[in-house]
Amino acid sequence: MSNINIDSIKERTFDAIVIGSGISGGWSAKELTEKGLKTLVLERGKDVKHVVDYPTTNMYPYEFEHRGEVPLAIQEAAPIVNRCYAFREDAMHFFVKDNEHPYVQEKPFDWIRGYQVGGKSLLWARQTQRWSDYDFEGPARDGFAVDWPIRYKDLAPWYSYVEKFAGISGNRDGLKELPDGEFLPAYPLNAVEDYFKGVLQKKYRGRHVISARCAHLSKPNPIHIEQGRVQCQNRVLCQRGCPFGGYFSSNASTLPWAQKTGNLTLRPFSVAHSIIYDEEKGKAIGVKVIDANTKEEIDYFAKIIFVNAAALNTNLILLNSTSNRFPNGLGNDSGLLGKYVAFHNYSARISAEYDGMKEYKTDGRNPAGGGYIPRFRNVHKQETDFIRGYAAGFSAYRSPNRDMSGLGVDLKEQLLNAKPGPWRVGSHMMAETIPKESNYVALDSDKKDAWGIPLLKIAVDYDENDAKMKADYIEQMTEMFTTAGFTNIQANTAGQAPGLDIHEMGGVRMGRDPKTSLLNKWNQLHHCKNVFVTDGACMTSTSTQNPSLTYMAFSARAVDFAVNEMKKITCKKICWGTSPYIAALLP
Repeated sequence: MSNINIDSIKERTFDAIVIGSGISGGWSAKELTEKGLKTLVLERGKDVKHVVDYPTTNMYPYEFEHRGEVPLAIQEAAPIVNRCYAFREDAMHFFVKDNEHPYVQEKPFDWIRGYQVGGKSLLWARQTQRWSDYDFEGPARDGFAVDWPIRYKDLAPWYSYVEKFAGISGNRDGLKELPDGEFLPAYPLNAVEDYFKGVLQKKYRGRHVISARCAHLSKPNPIHIEQGRVQCQNRVLCQRGCPFGGYFSSNASTLPWAQKTGNLTLRPFSVAHSIIYDEEKGKAIGVKVIDANTKEEIDYFAKIIFVNAAALNTNLILLNSTSNRFPNGLGNDSGLLGKYVAFHNYSARISAEYDGMKEYKTDGRNPAGGGYIPRFRNVHKQETDFIRGYAAGFSAYRSPNRDMSGLGVDLKEQLLNAKPGPWRVGSHMMAETIPKESNYVALDSDKKDAWGIPLLKIAVDYDENDAKMKADYIEQMTEMFTTAGFTNIQANTAGQAPGLDIHEMGGVRMGRDPKTSLLNKWNQLHHCKNVFVTDGACMTSTSTQNPSLTYMAFSARAVDFAVNEMKKITCKKICWGTSPYIAALLP
């Protein structure tokens, strides 16, 4: 019997465990397996294999029963995920069902989730911008949160490393506040987007419209062909999963790459319950898993653990990882675990029309989505009554004036002969929010989910700084639109709850001092050195950039550090023997 037990434990023992298979988890898995570590990736949802598990990817609009619309009954049964822009008939199978995955909203919060292999990397908007020192220095300069333990120079080589592999299109724009990267050719601005770019260059100092930087293969390099990916076809059907691998996802890129090493074990339907902490060894030794289908409890063991479950679920897992040493959650000596959660504020939009450029019309699709306006408020100096700032999207398009009256041949002729209408332009705010102790997540003491895990309570809200920033965005964009000659300017500030930006961050923030942070500069838990967090939970502040590229860079950097540390310790063990001192250091 004891031999059977030993064999069973051996089968469940790996060099590394990665919790989560999304953007950061996929990168952690790729790096660990490439460096020779036998790695278990735990995914709580179903398996989704590249190409074969994209059921709607090649369907025509008329092949959908509801022509792409979500039936009312499904909308009513999914009131949270239904608010997401990508929740449509062609992609709703990649979203969680609200009633199967409840949480407690102490304040309104739209938690958008995709539980499957690849996670939300199948659904993301694919926008990728580097941070700069203006972003990493923000908390120290403006007096909020805590100082980041790193600066741009620490992450710059890792940005380059992940950009080359993932494939990022963009221009080298030469902006200090938005560093250039390792780019494939950019998707060009159209005529009106380029016109607006010229207006800002002429009329405003420090305000720019650039081609949006995005994770699409505009012109694949050999490394992308080696991954089995080919040029983006500009279909803009990305939320369905791309059979060409034209945009970066874990499914198309990092996970297959890890699989090729022979060092990857992928286990879907595995709900991470908690991280197992060994009191005697003073380190984490594994992960407790609940099988999503059978509800069986299984323990897996490893030397190092990467927690990449997405920001709020990572907080949940660590909070639920209690022991005599850590009664309030793994590594939580400071009492800050789950606190200082922040997000991006996307709750304002503005639209208008333009009567010029009638000799042009839009033709084809742009997977980058158009233009991007980097942050221009409070960059070099404090100039407003709010701290930090916002970036913005900007796009223009021209559609036919369609007369939908008539039937049959008459209707067909009207649609075929429709003349282009006016140019329409639009922008959405992408604003930084300030991490606050009052914005937190915690475990509910009474309510549990179907797998016996406490429900997550979310208490996150906007504040006065957000309101001032939103008003400034509308004011500045209205002025710039007016200057450009745009008309019928309409602002939309209809309230949306936090969360719908899908950029939740923090709760396990990085910092220099264990008393005010959970992670060090290598994304290690201060008080449990063989556990790393490299998803959105690690973020000390949010800045304005889309965060996924930074998660990729953090993951690659942290794995490199972790493996090098393992090698150092192994070397010491070989050279010095297994003294009690060395044994205590072994991961």
